[in-house]
Amino acid sequence: MTNSKTLLTFAVGLAALSLVACGPKEPPKKDPAATARTVSVVRVQDRAIAGSLTASGSLIPREEAAVLPEVAGYRVSRVLVEEGAQVKVGQTLAQLDSALINAQLEQQKAQAAQAQVQAEQAEAEAARVAGLDGQGVLSQEAIDQRRFQAKSARATANAQLAAYRDVQTRAGKLAVTAPVSGLVLSRNVRPGDQSGAGGEPWFRIARDGQIELSADLAEGDLARVRVGQTAAVTLPSGVTVEGRVRIVSPQVNAETKLGTVRILLPVRGDVRAGGFGRAVFKDATGLGLAVPETAIRYDADGASVMTVGADNRVRRVNVTTGVRGGGFVTLVKGPPAGTRVIQNAAAFLLDGDMVKPVEGGAAAPAAAPAPAPAPAQAAGKR
Repeated sequence: MTNSKTLLTFAVGLAALSLVACGPKEPPKKDPAATARTVSVVRVQDRAIAGSLTASGSLIPREEAAVLPEVAGYRVSRVLVEEGAQVKVGQTLAQLDSALINAQLEQQKAQAAQAQVQAEQAEAEAARVAGLDGQGVLSQEAIDQRRFQAKSARATANAQLAAYRDVQTRAGKLAVTAPVSGLVLSRNVRPGDQSGAGGEPWFRIARDGQIELSADLAEGDLARVRVGQTAAVTLPSGVTVEGRVRIVSPQVNAETKLGTVRILLPVRGDVRAGGFGRAVFKDATGLGLAVPETAIRYDADGASVMTVGADNRVRRVNVTTGVRGGGFVTLVKGPPAGTRVIQNAAAFLLDGDMVKPVEGGAAAPAAAPAPAPAPAQAAGKR
């Protein structure tokens, strides 16, 4: 009986050892390098980006002429042009009343003629004593007096003639004329107004009718614009015309950090000074640190790139993007030049993930993570 109990106990122990030996085994530890995904990476580097650059501003005359009367104290008798008129250089815009100056002109003409006669008479008397010096016919004092009188009379005659010519000149200025050919932008005079020195211009003329867009650009964008470059300018009416850059400001405002660009527009009836325009520089180029557009990831925290460090681990870095063009985007703020970034930001990667970077070539599609090995079956079920 004792032997039977002993055998039974031994059999139970042996069965327990068999069950323990056939139980679940601990899975082997994973090697991160062996399971890392293969990704394509690119370097952050300087690139020339060709893309559109926009700027807005006001439409202003290329060169504006202000017209004011040159003589004061005369009444306006007629105004001959209106706003919007095309005028030629020298064309009369307004006429001043000539009644007063005509009377002055006649008076001054008579005074000049009188002075001329007196000068000729004095010169004739002086000529009669020529060669009589020291002969005793007349005293030297009388001879010198005739000569001085002749010179004085001639000076008076010249002064009266100059005064007459001055009145003639002012009479010619009663016609207020256009100093340049162009488009009359504004008229600020009425018949009956009195001409005076200074004040607001009577007429404003855009020389040759040329209007241009004056737009402000940031300091960095000025380097992307050059004289002679074309730009598509959208007018307030929605019409787009082609302009050409005439001036790029040589300096930047110290306070606003903006510079001015002037774009000359074609002469058209719908291009009006004082309006608003928007220019697009399609062939503007810029140089800066850039990455492919596919490398930028956008989420609730903004734009970012996934960088790959020397240990081949991924790290998320926030960036500020700039100009886009040709499939690339500049980084106004971001990792330094030479940093490796993952080319396809859509890849499902997290901070700290290890990857196998492939530079200069397309990466193989990221494979799904391999499932953990299934636990071994119990010995009793093999």
